[in-house]
Amino acid sequence: MRKGPMEAQRLYRIGELSSLAGINSRTIDYYTSLGLLTPAKRSTGNYRLYDDETLSRIRRIEQLKAQKFSLEEIREQFASLNQVAADEAVARKLSELQTHLAQLEREVKELEPVLEQLKPRQARKLFQAITPQTAACVEALLLLLGKSNFM
Repeated sequence: MRKGPMEAQRLYRIGELSSLAGINSRTIDYYTSLGLLTPAKRSTGNYRLYDDETLSRIRRIEQLKAQKFSLEEIREQFASLNQVAADEAVARKLSELQTHLAQLEREVKELEPVLEQLKPRQARKLFQAITPQTAACVEALLLLLGKSNFM
């Protein structure tokens, strides 16, 4: 996990990283070219700078290689881990939406007694005002659900 802005992040040039990881700097170049590693940033002199997360990732790559995984298999594993992170973000957003919908449902239920006391003409006028927005919202939700694997 990347460190927050308040925490100092240790950055390493490729030579330092190779010493810490116990692998050749050319191997780090190769892993970077394969997309297994990504520099955290570049220095003012345009040197690639790597962080502690990269060091952990190199160690993980070396462990997987020792278990006879190919570099392609390792790259696929890392890609699926990145997908899980994206899936978690979607799940979190859907959870927020579900909470918001539950809140709206409670608010509508609170309005029911008030709406029942309206005269028919007042109720019709009120519903005509909110119907386009409500219909658009319901349609958007149906489209979202239709694109998902939920149903």
